[in-house]
Amino acid sequence: MLRPLNPIVKSSIIAMLFLAFNTLLAHNPDQSYLYFRVYQDNIEGTIEMTIKDINKALGTEIDPSPYFKEKNAEIEKKDLPQAWQQYAPQLKEYLLSKVDIKAGNQQLNLNFNDLEILPLSKAVYILYNFDLQPLSVTPEELQINYEVLFDKDDIHRGLTIIEHNWKAGIINNESVSSLIFSPSDRTQTLSLSDNSMWKGFVALIKLGMWHIYIGIDHIFFLLALILPSVIKKRNMADRLQIEGVDRFKPAILYILKIVTLFTIAHSITLSLAALGYISLDSRIVESIIAFSIGLAALHNIYPIFNRSESLITFLFGLFHGMGFASVLGEKGIEGDYLAFSLLGFNIGVEIGQALIVLAIFPILYFLRKKPYYRKILVYTSIFLIIASLYWCIERFFEVDFLLDNYIGKAINKVFKIIGLK
Repeated sequence: MLRPLNPIVKSSIIAMLFLAFNTLLAHNPDQSYLYFRVYQDNIEGTIEMTIKDINKALGTEIDPSPYFKEKNAEIEKKDLPQAWQQYAPQLKEYLLSKVDIKAGNQQLNLNFNDLEILPLSKAVYILYNFDLQPLSVTPEELQINYEVLFDKDDIHRGLTIIEHNWKAGIINNESVSSLIFSPSDRTQTLSLSDNSMWKGFVALIKLGMWHIYIGIDHIFFLLALILPSVIKKRNMADRLQIEGVDRFKPAILYILKIVTLFTIAHSITLSLAALGYISLDSRIVESIIAFSIGLAALHNIYPIFNRSESLITFLFGLFHGMGFASVLGEKGIEGDYLAFSLLGFNIGVEIGQALIVLAIFPILYFLRKKPYYRKILVYTSIFLIIASLYWCIERFFEVDFLLDNYIGKAINKVFKIIGLK
């Protein structure tokens, strides 16, 4: 029988529980887009937001479901539905209050004109086109203050993309972001005098790292996989016998094997999904990702069959790759810089993943010989199984439990009070 939990173990599990419910909605990219098309004597642009985000920002209840793109249908922009015309003035007023652009000391006005929609299978975007006025010559840079939805959603990010700038050698770019705005980084400078390829590449790396941070299900899967890295191999006859490794080498080799297999697997499907070669219902993908956490955690407590860690890691890593692709998805992953964009995002994912392992593994190695490490392994795995079941039900049946909202709001308030937000 397991003894009462050590206070250190209790604190660790409570901390993980807080982190989990603070980011329960994994794989919701929560991104809006600010596009620029730079010409010799004028600059055009577009602000793109999902209907979900517009409803959140304006307090409206617009239903996008009749306009979702049918499977295998061609993606094309369409005129704004007549029924949605009534929301145009409200949206225009909101965007004017949240987006501010200057060229040096000159204030530039967003002269909004036509509205379009871009129906996708997972979301419907509203595209609000504008001209920057007044401009006599194209400036070298723009100072942008972007605050769209930051007062409503701490996870939201605003991606700025230079779609066209012939002078800088940018043609038909819809993938590489030059800037990424966040609640803590709302004012930035956009250079129009160079192609910003390196800056865009770094921005995609940061986006990949950010997705790991908000993708708590990926973190939980990694945690389930590395928990047994510091214990000796168990066979089918002594499943509950747990003993820490004597040397560092076996533990680090296990970590390298697991991380390498996971990286290879999710890189394969991330690339294939983003390029459009494979496509699965997001409900199924997200449900399988949730299931993978529980299966890996159960294997820690009661090994399912010998040497199955590699199989679990690679097989479910393929589905995690499709989950990573959802942050790029159908939006912003096309054009001439697609490969460049994919590489940057994937590097960011790997850096984020490596940092998580580097943070957790030394602690596990230090505690491996402690008498309570078995409790850490068992209770953490039980917690992961519970989280897995919760997500499986929520994602497969497409339900939103009110528990998410209440706990998320409470934890956000705590984080703000102690200065973490």
